[in-house]
Amino acid sequence: MKRFNNINEFNCKKFTIITIGTFDGVHLGHQKILKKLNVEAENNRLESSVLTFFPHPRTVLNPDSSLKLINTIEERISLFKKSKIDNLIVHPFTKNFSELDSEDYVKNILVNQLKAKIVLIGYDHKFGKNRTADINNLKEYGIKYNFEVIEIKAEEINDIAISSTKIRNSIKEGDIKLTNSYLGYEFSFFGKVVRGNSIGKTLGFPTANIKIGCDLKLIPKNGVYLIYTTINKKIIFGMMNIGIKPTTNKNTKSIEVNLFDFNQDLYDKNITIYIKQFLREEIKFDSLNELKLQIEKDKITCNSIINN
Repeated sequence: MKRFNNINEFNCKKFTIITIGTFDGVHLGHQKILKKLNVEAENNRLESSVLTFFPHPRTVLNPDSSLKLINTIEERISLFKKSKIDNLIVHPFTKNFSELDSEDYVKNILVNQLKAKIVLIGYDHKFGKNRTADINNLKEYGIKYNFEVIEIKAEEINDIAISSTKIRNSIKEGDIKLTNSYLGYEFSFFGKVVRGNSIGKTLGFPTANIKIGCDLKLIPKNGVYLIYTTINKKIIFGMMNIGIKPTTNKNTKSIEVNLFDFNQDLYDKNITIYIKQFLREEIKFDSLNELKLQIEKDKITCNSIINN
C-alpha cells in the first residue's frame, strides 16, 4: 500500500477506483466496502484507492464536539494496510477544504488529481460546501467528467447493521464482546507505561500504569477487563482496571494492567493492550485485604475464560 499525506502528493500512473470516508473503526461494514473496492479494481484494471481525512471532520467543523474515536490515525492506517488496497490518501481536513464547491471538488480533486474512473460510494454520501451535494449530483458529474459511480445501496449496508456510532456506544458501555464482533478484530489502545503508586505491588499484583498518547482515543467505561498484549512476539494475558481506584481514594482516573506470570520492567516502554472481555464494575471495598481477595477472584475468572 502506498500512503500519501495529502491529495497533492498523490502520484499514480494508472487510473483509479476510489472510495471516500472517515472509516473510523475500519469495521466489518467498512471491510466489506474495501473488499468490493479491490474486486472492482481488479476487474477494471484500476488501482484501488481510499481518500480519508485527519483530523476527523466533526472535530474541525464542531470544535466543541465531545467526539472520541475508535481508532487513532496510526491504527486506522495499519488497518487499511491489512485490507490490501493500493493507495491511501490521508488528507488534512480543514474548514477551507469543507467549503469547496462540489463540482470543483469532483473535477479538480477526484478526476484531475486522484485520476478516478470509478467512485464507489454509499447511497447517503454527502459532499461539497455545507454537504449539499449527494449521490445524484455525483452521478451527473460522472456523465460530465467521464467516470462511473457505483452506489453501495442501503440494503447492502443495513444488511450488516454496523456503524461507527454503534461501536462507539458499545465501547462506552463496556460491551467489548459486541464491540469486537462489530469490528472483526479486538479493540485495542496504545500507550506508554508510567510510574504509579505501587499499591498493586504491595497487594501481590504489580501493575503497569498506561498513559494514552491520544486525547481523542475512546476508552471503555470504568471497570475490570480481561486483556492481552504482545511482548517480544509472545502473547501475555492479564487483567486491567480502568477507573478512579475508590478503595484507595485516589479519585484520579487511571488505567492499570496486571500481566500474568510476567515480571519484566516495562517503565517508559510503549505497549498495545487488546481488550477481550468486560469482567465487572469498579467497586469500593472496605479494606485493601477485601480488594486483594476480589483481585484473586478476578484472576481465577480470567484464567477460566482463557482456558475455555
